Amino acid sequence: MDVCMKIIKNNKDFFDQSLDEIKLLKYVNKHDPADKNHILRLYDYFYYREHLLIVCELLKANLYEFHKFNRESGGEVYFTMPRLQSVTIQCLEALQFLHGLGLIHCDLKPENILVKSYSRCEVKVIDLGSSCFETDHLCSYVQSRSYRAPEVILGLPYDKKIDIWSLGCILAELCTGNVLFQNDSPATLLARVIGIIGPIEQEMMAKGRDTYKYFTKNHMLYERNQDTNRLEYLIPKKTSLRHRLPMGDQGFIDFVAQLLEVNPKKRPSASEALKHPWLSYPYEPISS
Repeated sequence: MDVCMKIIKNNKDFFDQSLDEIKLLKYVNKHDPADKNHILRLYDYFYYREHLLIVCELLKANLYEFHKFNRESGGEVYFTMPRLQSVTIQCLEALQFLHGLGLIHCDLKPENILVKSYSRCEVKVIDLGSSCFETDHLCSYVQSRSYRAPEVILGLPYDKKIDIWSLGCILAELCTGNVLFQNDSPATLLARVIGIIGPIEQEMMAKGRDTYKYFTKNHMLYERNQDTNRLEYLIPKKTSLRHRLPMGDQGFIDFVAQLLEVNPKKRPSASEALKHPWLSYPYEPISS
């Protein structure tokens, strides 16, 4: 049987994070004995010459690498609407399962979704190294920046809905080949979100522990220029999801817009998102 063997750097931080991931994978796999929920399978782990080695199922490229290769090779586009629909259902089922166990993934991004079968368009979610239980004391620095939810940036309490935001960002990226909220700092990320999705509600701004780092008292977005050390206003460029996703059909755009609801209270859970009409739209079957 082919397996993937991950060798952990002999460094306390990597080691501790990997032990946490092993514990979580064992817990998650135990609750999914039939392997139906699209999460990586852990087979074994052991020490060898003062290194920790983790043995898990062998998967194929991650969605970031595969999408890049697909575009650069000039072949036929892989992420068509039917395949995006299939990937979405699998990711939402994985999130529904994790969230049902009280876990938040906390780092969902294209690099952490791996292909299991290209022809059948099967994927699996990996990397529980940043995951935490909702009941844990949640750390304020979570999620890779381009996929980070507004509530995390503003320093608000967060929950499993941050994974739903990340999935919305991923689907837009798979559709176009470009990061949806291109940014080089949290402030420029907020400018993109406001420009594409819309304003952040006053209540969220008022309650955010870190709102002052990005907004003036009269709600102007600003950033410190690293070269001049002067504060500069950022004016969000007004556009829309429809404009940013020209290849997407209306059902897809409506669906992504729901996942990218700025207010987490209005954002659907994984179970609610699975009921969206776009996910049952009868596209042509995926040819294997």
